Amino acid sequence: MLRRRAVAVVALAVLAVGRATAHGGSLAEDIREPLTIPTWLFLSTGGAAVGASFLLASFVTDRELIDAIHDWRRGAAVPGRRVAVGLLRAAGIAGVALVVVVGYFGPTDARSNAAILLVWVGWWAGLSMSAYLLGNSWSVLNPWRTVAELLPALDLRYPDRLGAWPSVVGLLALVYLEVVSPLAENASLLATTVVAYSAVTLIGAVAFGPSTWFGQVDPPARVFRYYGRVAPLSSDGDGLTLRLPGMALSERRLVDGRDEVAFVLALLWVTTFDGFVSTPAWRGLAGPFVGLGIPPLGVYLLALLLGFGLFWSLYVLAARLSRSTAETFLTPAALAARFAPPLLAIVAGYHFAHYLDYFLGLAPALGQTLAAPLTARSTVLVLSMPGWFGGVAMASIIVGHLLAIWVAHAAAYDLFPGRLQAIRSQYPFIAVMVVYTMTSLWVISQPDIPLPYL
Repeated sequence: MLRRRAVAVVALAVLAVGRATAHGGSLAEDIREPLTIPTWLFLSTGGAAVGASFLLASFVTDRELIDAIHDWRRGAAVPGRRVAVGLLRAAGIAGVALVVVVGYFGPTDARSNAAILLVWVGWWAGLSMSAYLLGNSWSVLNPWRTVAELLPALDLRYPDRLGAWPSVVGLLALVYLEVVSPLAENASLLATTVVAYSAVTLIGAVAFGPSTWFGQVDPPARVFRYYGRVAPLSSDGDGLTLRLPGMALSERRLVDGRDEVAFVLALLWVTTFDGFVSTPAWRGLAGPFVGLGIPPLGVYLLALLLGFGLFWSLYVLAARLSRSTAETFLTPAALAARFAPPLLAIVAGYHFAHYLDYFLGLAPALGQTLAAPLTARSTVLVLSMPGWFGGVAMASIIVGHLLAIWVAHAAAYDLFPGRLQAIRSQYPFIAVMVVYTMTSLWVISQPDIPLPYL
């Protein structure tokens, strides 16, 4: 009964949101169409869907049902696992080598350059989507980790006080660089960036050891690891374990400490930021600051930092209010860490909405250029998504938030012995999730314009 009601809520939300197309980055030339229904109705429908899902989860479920759903799993052995791992590691190293060589010596046109397409279409869009839709393969593919494990490590002590903060700063810096620089258009600049990143990463991995560097510091490794917790498949040594999507997010100690909470919120914000800066609203907001003589790069940086600060402040406020509504002695920091993993389902849903049409549209071009990476092409095959495809983007956002509601509900029941206390602890976090939902839906519904003032 619960499943049928949840499906009905999602279906109503998808029918109500109409047509729109996700922003896909500077390689894509798709223009999002304006909504054919009032914006307030569109946003309130999405927010109401999330709120209704919380009510259903609160009053229809019990601990026995939650435990049965989250404990269900199936294991399977993977024959030839060592061979598959070896092939994947070789493919990762070959991919980096291709990006550097083609970046320096390949075609100058972005759409016919295999290095640009491999990084942005194959890796950041396609592989990222596979990480939360299927399972995280980056831990094996990661070429820098493969090389680092072959090098002698100094095993210097990593300062505990730093924790995940370097990965937070690194993620914000990487996304800022991707937005304001021509990395998606200039192949030689992209190759230089990859070389510089390789040097920093390998030096860090040799200094502190691969496990510490890729477990604590490296931003892409943490992104893919977190995405993998949303996926139904995970590796358990010699085989694979199948679970329902997102159920691993309810496990304890997945996010531990303010630094890891900050990374989850940074990941949520940078995906929103990447879409927001290509909307007319951003052009109107940034215009007065640019008119005052502030460099556009500074305006973009200020928006990136202020937006992250806003997302962080809202979530911290929710943690403090949750302590009051639940009437618990648990600290706000403990509540923030326990309820942060469900946000990863929201991140996955928005990433999928943001990049799906981009990936599908440029995947044929990626295949063409990989077949002959040093050959200049006057044209490449680019698919145009049908108008109804915008509904898929909207649905993915709603589904991601519904999954987040369920996981938060399970976390609350795991944290508190009483049913009423578990439900009341979620009130502030649900309110924040509704804000995140409406923000994501608003961004994805806006017309897509070239990045202004750059």
